[in-house]
Amino acid sequence: MANVPEIFGTCDARFVKVRDGFAANFAKGKEIGAAVCVTLHNKTVVDLWAGSADKAGSRAWGKNTLVNVYSTTKALGAICANLLVERGVLDLDAPVARYWPEFAQAGKATLPVRYCLTHQAGLAAVRKPLAVADMYNWQTMCAALAEQEPWWPPGTAHGYHAITYAWLVGELIRRVSGRSVGRFFREEIVHPLALDAFIGCGPELDARIADMNPSPPPPPGTHDLLAEMMADKESLQGKTFANPPVLGPGVVNSRAWRAAEICSANGHTNARSLARFYAALGAWTRGEAFERVQLMSKSGMERTRTEQAAGMDKVLQLSNRIALGFMLPSPMRRFSNNPKAFGHGGAGGSLGFCDPENGISFGYTMNQMQSGGPGGDPRWWPMLQAMYDAAGVPFTRPDADGAGTSVGG
Repeated sequence: MANVPEIFGTCDARFVKVRDGFAANFAKGKEIGAAVCVTLHNKTVVDLWAGSADKAGSRAWGKNTLVNVYSTTKALGAICANLLVERGVLDLDAPVARYWPEFAQAGKATLPVRYCLTHQAGLAAVRKPLAVADMYNWQTMCAALAEQEPWWPPGTAHGYHAITYAWLVGELIRRVSGRSVGRFFREEIVHPLALDAFIGCGPELDARIADMNPSPPPPPGTHDLLAEMMADKESLQGKTFANPPVLGPGVVNSRAWRAAEICSANGHTNARSLARFYAALGAWTRGEAFERVQLMSKSGMERTRTEQAAGMDKVLQLSNRIALGFMLPSPMRRFSNNPKAFGHGGAGGSLGFCDPENGISFGYTMNQMQSGGPGGDPRWWPMLQAMYDAAGVPFTRPDADGAGTSVGG
């Protein structure tokens, strides 16, 4: 067992087992640095952090440490697009080409906006080779997607648009609002809600950002799902995750990555802001303001969290449920027993979600990635179980031991 570092923050006595679960992850050697936050009926009941912001242990993980959250970012981009739908300036059923004329190439003239948010566009990957540098050029990525023929007939199936989601959704936001996704998120979501969250950030924040560390090799006899998916570089899965290659410390810890506005994968935030973000979404879903702020109507939030696609994902090769840019609980990834809870996880382990009917929001961030099977990160389950137990709400995790991964988030 590893040494448990000092755990900082606050935890209501009723939720002490969440703290115990958080500490146990360090004791098992599963964490370098991490944070967890829970709100219940808009009150923060857990706000904990511990460990180190780097593998060497030279920087402590502090109260305001930020970290890359990979696909947990998708929810941040999704709410921006849904806010434009709420305002009536983006039509989910209109062709993408109405707003982005160049997108009409390669048989995509009638592809609707909705499919960009629901992973049904058939554009989970770009076939032509892309370099890491291409990912930082907005025009290059948008042009590549405009030229790309769908991998399957749009709307006939869904497949996780792990990276391309950033430009499909982000370019729609840019075309409609006249602002980049990072700027729109900052001005329309971050400022009103007082979040500590960024889609693209400057060097002035580097001292606060924890270094990400890649997943250790899986135990003998277990599957490395991501490695299996990337084995054939020309396959849909290989192109999705490795063209361009993004899941490496040399990319994710670079200044270029942090500066980019990739709303599928490079959000930087902390557990506290994730929980606060989802507390606001939960309040709006109930038709309530959050601290006098209400950016979305109850009907708009119902539309946002309504299931759009379900079943076998062509990229991840597992069954899941998808709303308008958010993931819903599924048998394989049951982060809540409430089928109408919604949120998003990220590669390596981060997670944020809300359960509006029970007044719960949850945020978890870390800098040690983990891998395994498809069920979800095993570090989640003790904390989620304790959270729901303390709230008096039933919770059943997907399997007996919580083995799994957050690949694809």
